[in-house]
Amino acid sequence: MRIGELGQAAGVDGETIRYYERTGLLPPPSRQPNGYRDYGPDHLERLAFIRHCRALDMPLAEVKRLLDFVAHPEADCGDINRLIDAQLGRVRARLKSMHALEKQLVALRARCEAGHIAAECGILHELVAAAHGEACACHAAQSGEVR
Repeated sequence: MRIGELGQAAGVDGETIRYYERTGLLPPPSRQPNGYRDYGPDHLERLAFIRHCRALDMPLAEVKRLLDFVAHPEADCGDINRLIDAQLGRVRARLKSMHALEKQLVALRARCEAGHIAAECGILHELVAAAHGEACACHAAQSGEVR
């Protein structure tokens, strides 16, 4: 199949496929006599694997390591477990960060409960104060804690 067909079947665009080829995530396909790439079912399967890993927000370097394990099924899976544990740690850290961001936005939103003109908006006042280096509702002065 040609690159457009592969892309459509896998739900990615041609540039992404070419990028994966350049980085070694996807092996280069054979070429048709007219020079067009000719992808097979193995390419589609590998691309689906990469996409699944990316949907889990795994960095491409980690996806590449996992693909190495697919190519070497006799290898010990301890490193795979560690790789997933590391990804889980990154996700948990982002969740913690997102929760803190949510608290900051809630604190900021609480500064303007009713409709006003922009000049009277508590949210804008807080943002302008923060731009001037002053403490704001969403960031305590120098402590980094939400007030």
